[in-house]
Amino acid sequence: MSAEEQLSAWFTGRLPENWFAGSPKIVVDREEITVLGTLPPLSVAEGLPDAERAAAMDGYVERFREETRERRIDIAGEAEHRFRRKVSWGVIVGDETVMFTTLSVPVMTRLRQPERQVLDTLVAAGVARSRSDALAWCVRLVGKHTDTWLADLRDALQHVDRIRAEGPGGLD
Repeated sequence: MSAEEQLSAWFTGRLPENWFAGSPKIVVDREEITVLGTLPPLSVAEGLPDAERAAAMDGYVERFREETRERRIDIAGEAEHRFRRKVSWGVIVGDETVMFTTLSVPVMTRLRQPERQVLDTLVAAGVARSRSDALAWCVRLVGKHTDTWLADLRDALQHVDRIRAEGPGGLD
């Protein structure tokens, strides 16, 4: 069982069954575990005008957030101790994802002058406040336009991890 499968199974077993419609989506990297659950449909919002429906959905998300806060903190504490990563929470309601908590991790990189000029142009144009914000903007833009390719790459990496785990023990 891969580390991601183990985390997903642990959270599926640990979370109250009535919180989400179906199993939560668990996203893992080196520093963070993100738990994304789909909230059951809000039947009272059906048929409302768009503005009222949006307000009802906002209230629904806030109610869930407040009602589950203490329990989420307890579960996150257990998971952080067990898996040595921070836990972030979010919900999916309709076609919108709302994050309650997220972890921002500094990343060091070395850029040549043409690459720095790209960041400086974004800052000068007011697209970003700093080089750091500009770099984050670029990463989001690339991720948005290459979702399929990145998903295929992640699947391939998971396959490599499974093959390695099935192979012989450590080679000296």
